[in-house]
Amino acid sequence: MRILLFTSLLALPLMAASPLAGLAPQQEEKEKPKKPALSLRAAPLITFSPARIHLIAELRGGPDDFEEMYCPSIEWDWGDGTRSESSPDCDPYEKGVSEITRRFSTDHTFESSGRYRVQLRLKRNSKTVASASTTIQIRPGVRDGIPY
Repeated sequence: MRILLFTSLLALPLMAASPLAGLAPQQEEKEKPKKPALSLRAAPLITFSPARIHLIAELRGGPDDFEEMYCPSIEWDWGDGTRSESSPDCDPYEKGVSEITRRFSTDHTFESSGRYRVQLRLKRNSKTVASASTTIQIRPGVRDGIPY
């Protein structure tokens, strides 16, 4: 009996000194959901002027009700000195009910040749919550005076 009592008395101070002692599994911090990532692609990437380019942006990963990405303003910077903006009209956010938009697409016409870096920014108020960019190449075409 004495040996058993001695062993249990030694274990008691070790358990009390442990930083995890007394923590129940419910007390552990919950992980934040992973933020969706934004990607942007253009078609075609290389063409002749004037060129109409189709752009598609997609949010991948993360939960469908990720609050920071719900109902963002959309800002396109075309790289040719022009910009486009839009702000959707959405219902107030409700956790578990509201769904983020995962796909954004548009067309833009580039009138002259050049290399253009197109950027997309998703914003909530004045804060950029996601951004992506791609580069397209427009080669000289009929309007640029290239003889055939």
